[in-house]
Amino acid sequence: MKPEGRGWSALAALAVILAITAAWWSLALWPMGPSTPAWLVRTRAVCFGASLSSLPNAGGWLLLVGQPLGLLALLTTVWPIELRAGLAQATRRMPGQVMVGLTAAAIVVGLIAAAARVAAWDDTVFSAGKDTEIVAQLTRVSDPAPAFSLIDQQGQPITLERFRGHPVLVTFAYAHCDTICPIVVADVLAAQRQLTDRSPAVVVITLDPWRDTPSRLENIANLWSMGPECHLLSGPPEAVERALNAWRVPRVRNQQTGNLSHPAIVYVVSSEGRIAYVVQGNAAAIVAAVRAL
Repeated sequence: MKPEGRGWSALAALAVILAITAAWWSLALWPMGPSTPAWLVRTRAVCFGASLSSLPNAGGWLLLVGQPLGLLALLTTVWPIELRAGLAQATRRMPGQVMVGLTAAAIVVGLIAAAARVAAWDDTVFSAGKDTEIVAQLTRVSDPAPAFSLIDQQGQPITLERFRGHPVLVTFAYAHCDTICPIVVADVLAAQRQLTDRSPAVVVITLDPWRDTPSRLENIANLWSMGPECHLLSGPPEAVERALNAWRVPRVRNQQTGNLSHPAIVYVVSSEGRIAYVVQGNAAAIVAAVRAL
């Protein structure tokens, strides 16, 4: 078949690439609110490292930019002559010219919308007034934070005393969880980013020390985009279980799948080492609780 004959096939492949790219970018950047379905929030967190209101992390942006560029490079490498022939065929007549023009305009509008979304994002979106309203709905406690001694993703022994003088966000998750855990971790990390003036540490204790062994923690922490002030902890199963029991973390394991059912608990620990608030996830509530310490 001559290049002209395969031109329409190359053009169709280009259209598919553009459609996939548009869907991908819309999923990553479309504004979401409290009514957004949980599965959609989870998808954003897993694919782009983005929580409910935040932008993608570095890996997410790499995926968003690399996906279309990689596919376009493949197409122009495999079908360079055919693609030029398809574009030439499409622009010979008025309907094709209109379609190409509309596609180009849609790309420009999409890029402008994406730039506006990035420019409008503010990671200090929660005002003092909003914090006050949220804190009024939380119950303040003043329990001593249970001690633990576990291993983080760098192989370092970590105790709660290490963070004395700074607030600490303590939560619980495990790598095989694809429902609650990515959302909770993303919310905690989003709250930490907004609290640079308070410098809170983040501690995530695994709920599954049998699979989340110390040797696997670094890969898991990278998957969750945890920074240097974030510690993913594991250790001998009996030590982790003692810590979970001390922190009163309810969990039930499904013996067939190995998955665990558990709530989205985040403990806000004061700089004096006392539990000040217990929050059910939600970055806004975590930020408000830390600011109210």
